[in-house]
Amino acid sequence: MSGSLVVATTNPGKLKEIADILSGVPVRLLTLADFAPLPEPAETGTTFAENARLKALYYADATGVLSVADDSGLEIDALDKAPGVHSARWHGTDYGEKFRRIRQLLGERGVSGSTARFVCHVAVARGHEIVFEAEATVEGEIADTPRGTNGFGYDPIFYYPPFGCTLAELDTHRKSSVSHRGKAFAALREWLLPEGSDQGQTRVRPGSDPIEELQRPR
Repeated sequence: MSGSLVVATTNPGKLKEIADILSGVPVRLLTLADFAPLPEPAETGTTFAENARLKALYYADATGVLSVADDSGLEIDALDKAPGVHSARWHGTDYGEKFRRIRQLLGERGVSGSTARFVCHVAVARGHEIVFEAEATVEGEIADTPRGTNGFGYDPIFYYPPFGCTLAELDTHRKSSVSHRGKAFAALREWLLPEGSDQGQTRVRPGSDPIEELQRPR
């Protein structure tokens, strides 16, 4: 065991996806449930990157353990990229209501659909320093009606043309191969693996080594 990494999210769907993607890396994955209850930080950033960084730094400081956090959301072009960074809390937490609101707003603009994308920014922090970042997107369209039960969040209304279905109609492995979160955390996986060399869309602290970061005394 080379060290520990806190996966800083309370979203069970995200936890499952992330754990699957990072399966086999030489670290012990911890969740927030492994620590005394912590208040959630205020997500005051105006971009996915800013929110991911502030969450990673907050949990790294609070736990004393290398921590990874992500911020992700849906951008709908016909709605001026809303809900964007507000995706999780946009019009409450009932996704059925969110889907109805999206259809309503599209109708008010005289369109029946729109191109859209999911964005995910991942940040890893140790203490007060960001040591790794990655961002990825997946392009698609807003589906006419929600379809599928395998995903979570906005997955049932996100139609992915290359596969001819929504992300919620894909199994976990196939979804992770193309999704925003799958690609961003795959970059993290490469960074964590001792022989990983393909950094993809990453920005890593110059000269940093993932195993060294995990082994440094806290």
